[in-house]
Amino acid sequence: MPLPPAPTKRAALLSPEAFRQNASIDIEQESAPGAARPEAPAVSSSRRKAPAKRAAAPASATTARSARTPGKTEIAEPMAPVAPVAPVAVPAPPQPRAAAAVAKAAGPAPKAKAKARAARGTGPKKMFVLDTNVLLHDPTSLFRFEEHDIFLPMIVLEELDAHKKGMTEVARNGRQVSRTLDALAAAESQDIALGLQLNATGQTAANGKLYFQTSPLNYTLPSSLPQGKADNQILGVVEALRQQFAPREVVLVSKDINMRVKARALGLDAEDYQNDKTLEDGDLLYSGMLALPADFWARAGKNVESWQSGSHTYYRVTSPLVAQMMINQFVFFEAPGEPSLYARVSEIRDKTAVLETLKDFGSQKNSVWGVNTRNREQNFAMNLLMDPEVDFVTLTGTAGTGKTLMALAAGLTQVLDERRYTEIIMTRATVSVGEDIGFLPGTEEEKMGPWMGALDDNLEFLAKGDGGNPGEWGRAATNELIRSRIKIKSMNFMRGRTFLNKYVIIDEAQNLTPKQMKTLITRAGPGTKIICMGNLAQIDTPYLTEGSSGLTYAVDRFKGWPHSGHITLARGERSRLADFASEVL
Repeated sequence: MPLPPAPTKRAALLSPEAFRQNASIDIEQESAPGAARPEAPAVSSSRRKAPAKRAAAPASATTARSARTPGKTEIAEPMAPVAPVAPVAVPAPPQPRAAAAVAKAAGPAPKAKAKARAARGTGPKKMFVLDTNVLLHDPTSLFRFEEHDIFLPMIVLEELDAHKKGMTEVARNGRQVSRTLDALAAAESQDIALGLQLNATGQTAANGKLYFQTSPLNYTLPSSLPQGKADNQILGVVEALRQQFAPREVVLVSKDINMRVKARALGLDAEDYQNDKTLEDGDLLYSGMLALPADFWARAGKNVESWQSGSHTYYRVTSPLVAQMMINQFVFFEAPGEPSLYARVSEIRDKTAVLETLKDFGSQKNSVWGVNTRNREQNFAMNLLMDPEVDFVTLTGTAGTGKTLMALAAGLTQVLDERRYTEIIMTRATVSVGEDIGFLPGTEEEKMGPWMGALDDNLEFLAKGDGGNPGEWGRAATNELIRSRIKIKSMNFMRGRTFLNKYVIIDEAQNLTPKQMKTLITRAGPGTKIICMGNLAQIDTPYLTEGSSGLTYAVDRFKGWPHSGHITLARGERSRLADFASEVL
């Protein structure tokens, strides 16, 4: 159908009221009120096509028309009616196909934009006031708050300056924070009065700004709080910022529990620093083993392949349960009236896993340096300790579960009998982690002697003779041989070292920070095996919890690696008194 002839005078847009009265006529054929309108045959609504774009078209008219036109989807929210605008030239309407293509392309755009905004975070930007201990605990904490802003009180900078001297971990972190602040302030086009862009040095995850206290702030604290104390000054800054930036949320972030309690008592928002935590709950920590359900073989029985290789039997199973398995994870099947299965996952492909049966170290013929395992978890751990293909082993458990004894027994067997490693290196985190080991007399090993009581106790058990008194020459010679192959090292001097063909035991690893754990594990050279042991219920290092401990960090990051393994030892075997005390005390 040919287009109608052009109007004789310039077109004007209809008012919303007139549009509602003449909705049956295309808006392209409308002229100004009172103007002559060319006659044109009526067009059915099913054939009518709205143009993709109009010059200065009223939003309300467009919305109403899209809502009434069959086959159209409303993509714009209704707006209040607007007054008619001055007459403008109306461009030629686009072809129907072009209009449909434009509408189709523009359709999913709002959803995509909404998803992008949701990914970046659509909530209001907060302002976090950082306590000094947060910066000294994690020097990269400045870049962990995403799109939110950070405020540093002047007293925090003073405390950073006071902690920068020395060779301790805290001093190193303080110097790193100072270098980071200097790099941010020195970046181009940065005005410290207007806030420093946290992504100016390449940290793309931080999109907020860093503000310093550049002028005095007016605040009033209760007279019971000493005004000169640094913590109370920081609380005063938070109170002043809350009043200045209301209704914006101002939050204090501190690792000091008492600081957070005082802040909440004053009605201020306070939070712990959460970004250093690997897990929110210690119960979610990877245990290293998985119990197979009672109907596992009934469901997977038709899809099981088995074969023998050496002393091990292998099973290839296909089951939905494979999605929960990881390499070197132990699985066990225990059901009344059916044979038990204890195996390790050696291969995973899609929904198929290969299970390798274990060596039974609970049998007397498979004893390791005279030690036999007494429960299921200990047998799992010993299989990891004696496997030369496993380079990194982590053991967690309460007191008396046999962590140190099994690690030492496996180490002595592989050093003295199998000659797989040259010597055993043992270290542990002292209560003052990273500090100087003091002015105790003697060599490095003699200074570490007070911390190595657990080593002496276990060596006494492992080196005991079959009979005779303690002064028997054979027992003395055995002790001397064992001592010659065990070296006790302090963690303070580990940086820069490389261990070749060594069996390294890190005891009390729950008191290590993730950074210290990385420093120790990266010392491993070719042929070295590292064993980390600890009890996450006995953390003595300040500001460390079960979720932020270096041992938790290592367990979570190494799970599933083909050359690492982890086991959580559940049952104590020290004595009935120690087991009962662990449960009730």
